[in-house]
Amino acid sequence: MQSRFLSRPSFRFLLLALLSVALLSCESVRYYSQAARGQLEILLGREDIAALLQDEALPVELRNKLETVLAIRQFAESELALEVADNYATYVDLEREHVVWNVFAAEEFSTRAMEWCYPIAGCVTYRGYFSEPAARSYAQGLQEDGFDVYTGGVGAYSTLGWFDDSLLSTVVNRSDHQLAGLIFHELAHQVVYLPGDTTFNESFATAVEREGVRRWLTHTRQSGLMTDAEQGLQRQQQFAELVIAWRDRFTDLYQQELTAEEMRQRKSALQDELRQAYRELQASWGGYAGYDNWFAQPLNNAQLSTVGSYNDLVPEFLALLDSHSGDMEAFFASVRELAEMTVAERAERLASL
Repeated sequence: MQSRFLSRPSFRFLLLALLSVALLSCESVRYYSQAARGQLEILLGREDIAALLQDEALPVELRNKLETVLAIRQFAESELALEVADNYATYVDLEREHVVWNVFAAEEFSTRAMEWCYPIAGCVTYRGYFSEPAARSYAQGLQEDGFDVYTGGVGAYSTLGWFDDSLLSTVVNRSDHQLAGLIFHELAHQVVYLPGDTTFNESFATAVEREGVRRWLTHTRQSGLMTDAEQGLQRQQQFAELVIAWRDRFTDLYQQELTAEEMRQRKSALQDELRQAYRELQASWGGYAGYDNWFAQPLNNAQLSTVGSYNDLVPEFLALLDSHSGDMEAFFASVRELAEMTVAERAERLASL
């Protein structure tokens, strides 16, 4: 069983990563070492889902989820034209709440997120740690340097085809349609990934996720869940639109000629106004509290930046899909063409949608 999933060049890559840290700074050595150890933990912990399902002692709830994941994999390949291969054919019990904790940062008076650049992923707007204390320690250093900082736990991530991604215990308790959306989202990163453009990558994957969930629920004839899922997506969209609109108000504030103290006062006032705007939106939802924890955070520039990257271009990608009458393969081909364009050409094409 292990040879099927561990005989690929995974370990050669990890060995290369571990050896190459000798050429980096001390901080880089620590960072890449923990990343290699974290990924190695997942690789060594993988269990074949098909084999697990043969175990009569497997808990019923986990059995049902694993069977659902196999069905989602098949649907992703046959109905969404996603390249599944051996992705999500294994399960890993991590025995913790999140797989990775991401650190986001931005300057005190800027909504532009800080970027970190990596050999494979290119430049992205977060720095991931497999340990929460390590993430918070790094975040504290940034905060002491005067940056706005936000740290959030992540249930899953894509290795962009370098490894076969596994189903992790950190997400297995999600509802079936949320689990399907997660898998569709992460598989989309293996279709098209543009190093250095987080907004393009995440907005594209979110568009695939939303369309995939809609089709999955239709395919499985879960009409009752369709209403709940559509309501959830609508709330997610309204949440994103609210935060993005206020992010733009923060951007306008930071362009004004004010003293640092005046800027901080107005920034704090805008944060209070954003919370009030959320309470009004929440009232229109009948008191739904799904985003309460998010709004209980500082609402600083780093936190605001986490929403835009996943949603800014979703309408454009959905419009592009619609222009192909829902043909996923044609849609993916067009997105690949976008990825080959210059930044200016891509922006013009997306704006035209």
